[in-house]
Amino acid sequence: MTSPRMTHPLAGIDYAHQCRDWEETPYTKALGDALESLFDREVHDLDGIVAGLNDAGVAPPDGGRWTAGRFTAEMARLGG
Repeated sequence: MTSPRMTHPLAGIDYAHQCRDWEETPYTKALGDALESLFDREVHDLDGIVAGLNDAGVAPPDGGRWTAGRFTAEMARLGG
């Protein structure tokens, strides 16, 4: 007997766009792409993410360099 085929509960849902109610900007696109690249390379710790964003040249909205505090504040702002 063959077991029933399971499908992922999010299959067919454009999940990336279900989490926000605002339009993507060049900044949020660049930030998202940089984060995705870091996660693909198994970088998951805060210090590694901050260093990786700085190395990638994606600046925080107010310019300058990322810090742990800036990153967590920005994720809270974007996650609103």
